[in-house]
Amino acid sequence: MQTTTLGDTGESIPVIGFGGMPLSIQGRPPEEQGRKTLHAAIDAGMTFIDTADVYCMDDKDIGHNERLIAAVLAERPDGGAIRVATKAGLRRPRGAWTNDGSPEHIREACEKSLRALQTERIWLYQYHAPDRNVPFEASVEAFAELQRAGKFQHFGLSNVSTKQIEQARKILPVVSVQNRLNPYFRESISVARDCAERKITFLAYSPVGGGRLAKKLPQFDVLIELAQKHDRSVHAIVIAWVRAQGATVVPIPAARTVEHAVDSARSADLVLSDEDLQAIDETDFDRT
Repeated sequence: MQTTTLGDTGESIPVIGFGGMPLSIQGRPPEEQGRKTLHAAIDAGMTFIDTADVYCMDDKDIGHNERLIAAVLAERPDGGAIRVATKAGLRRPRGAWTNDGSPEHIREACEKSLRALQTERIWLYQYHAPDRNVPFEASVEAFAELQRAGKFQHFGLSNVSTKQIEQARKILPVVSVQNRLNPYFRESISVARDCAERKITFLAYSPVGGGRLAKKLPQFDVLIELAQKHDRSVHAIVIAWVRAQGATVVPIPAARTVEHAVDSARSADLVLSDEDLQAIDETDFDRT
């Protein structure tokens, strides 16, 4: 698979990464299927994997996805070369999703992620989402302290605005920003283009809409026509459209099956024409 650079680090990552979340949350597949899916994704060139401590069922299951990934990498001779990004800043009380950007929680979460991933240093550590009850700068400073202590190498943000990116950059370097971006939700296109200007990698999560919305994609005529034109699935067409939204965009599609993982990887060499992109741009992707 083609590669690009993570921010201004000089380190290479594939142009399509893999999102691990569905392998560990509600509706997750049997563990053996999850392991096969991860192996297939890596074999197809998706050698950058995104996870989080809270990709699990509830607060008693924290780190499930990280442990699953670590187990798969331990089975592979190239496991040490696979890049893994994780996050801190959320909790899963009784299966809910809640924010906790307190420095205490971030420090505790980091230690747990290090153990779950079976590593001494996290490659890319991301603040999962701003917490309105904690000053943004205080949360970012907690990450800065962890970086100075050697707990992780690179820092990224998730679910943030351009203003918050600039606030964080005053405290420590930001090499990546992870926001939702797909034809249904386009609010982060401006952030993706701002990231390109700053040489920050934009990790596009939920690039095909996630769950229910991803299943609706084959209903749109424009995608059916483009899929036939390029001999690709409608999902691959959408991932290619997402990549085109900024020079540093790296989609991180998820998958629960080998087939879906391989299909996503096949979009890496797909380049849509300006006419193709405009046709998708002008389509109303109804979410109802």
